[in-house]
Amino acid sequence: MATMLCRGIGLAESIARKNGPKLLAAAIPSKWQQQPQRNLNVHEHISYTLLKEAGIPVPNFGVAKTKKEAGEIAKKLNVKDIVLKAQVLAGGRGKGAFKNGLKGGVRMVFTPEEAEDIAGQMIGQYLVTKQTGEKGRICNAVMVTERKFPRKEFYFAVMMERAFSGPVLIASSQGGVNIEEVAAENPSAILYEPIDIMQGLSKERAAAVAEKVGLADKKDEIAEMLLKLYNLFLKKDALLIEVNPFAEDTNGKYFCLDCKMRFDDNADFRQKELFALRDWSQEDEKEVEAAKYNLNYIALDGDIGCLVNGAGLAMATMDIIKLHGGEPANFLDVGGGATSQQVKEAFKIITADPKVHAIMVNIFGGIMRCDVIAEGIIAAAKELNLRLPIVCRLQGTNVDDAKVLIASSGLKILACDNLDEAARLAVKLSSIVSLARSAKLDVNFEMPL
Repeated sequence: MATMLCRGIGLAESIARKNGPKLLAAAIPSKWQQQPQRNLNVHEHISYTLLKEAGIPVPNFGVAKTKKEAGEIAKKLNVKDIVLKAQVLAGGRGKGAFKNGLKGGVRMVFTPEEAEDIAGQMIGQYLVTKQTGEKGRICNAVMVTERKFPRKEFYFAVMMERAFSGPVLIASSQGGVNIEEVAAENPSAILYEPIDIMQGLSKERAAAVAEKVGLADKKDEIAEMLLKLYNLFLKKDALLIEVNPFAEDTNGKYFCLDCKMRFDDNADFRQKELFALRDWSQEDEKEVEAAKYNLNYIALDGDIGCLVNGAGLAMATMDIIKLHGGEPANFLDVGGGATSQQVKEAFKIITADPKVHAIMVNIFGGIMRCDVIAEGIIAAAKELNLRLPIVCRLQGTNVDDAKVLIASSGLKILACDNLDEAARLAVKLSSIVSLARSAKLDVNFEMPL
């Protein structure tokens, strides 16, 4: 039976979440832990290209950005069985559906004409999967590859993992689409081989891993593949390279049939060619805009916009909003050296979310000056003609100057010295705006409250 080549969250990421630091897990609500980090995630065809360049076998493939290109690639492959894979950065593509009604982001076709027809229904359309939400993600390209019929499937991954204080090689003889179920139901089927970052992965240890997963007769070949995989992991500053499945086809040859890669954003200065391949169309528009101004922004599902300096303070701010019965609409850390222009842009990003009913600013001025924040808030409120309530809690450097600026601005920015009181007020005001909008009433917070 042919592999459908579609997966959910991925075993490696499941392991990372399961084994993460206990303090972190306790401190961060599970919904926020599941929000995407801004580590580089690349399309499958890029993963295939990197594997091929590293000497690791993959099926013949091509990338089409038009339906005509898809038909041409299918002709060049010159095979009867072809797989079309929507290049969308989300798990569960095979079980997803396009908004135009086409079912499945991974489709089997048998002729170049059929490849052209189906690819034409994928390209330019939004694919909705269990990981994308209702909006879905745009499909700008389709990978056209020869279909393999695996006799046996294996799982291999190299990833950075805190539980092992460095990289670890993960392997299993039970690869395929149900690898997460295997890990949950039969943990002994998953093999973990920690790698000493100084010594690296030796051929002997790689061969031993191959033997343990049932590839003793091919251990030298598999060991060589694992060494190449680890070297690629190091060379590209990867956080994860996950091959699932690594399969034996009907001719006894082994191929990587699906691969997920993720890279450390801190290495973008030395991986410029790789990071130039980032597909911004696959990321939240507000997060993309925030990145342009060096703002750390993650969209959430609530209705209280947050603007804070420092990741720890941002988490605490979201916690106290939750404590008072509210829901944060975002994580936004302006950092310690933000300018008034950055603060203004941050307000633009927050207010671009129609779900936001109130904004809470919580700044502790150490490196950051409170008067700079105040200038940015005032500029944003005037330029955007903000009609939402703004609760502002400022403490620290130049806080008195900031209070003077806010008081003399003529704007109804509500200042609070106490964080608990500020959060309570933000939640209350958000509720008022929500009720007013539900009743289709106009609540203008530029007017006296």
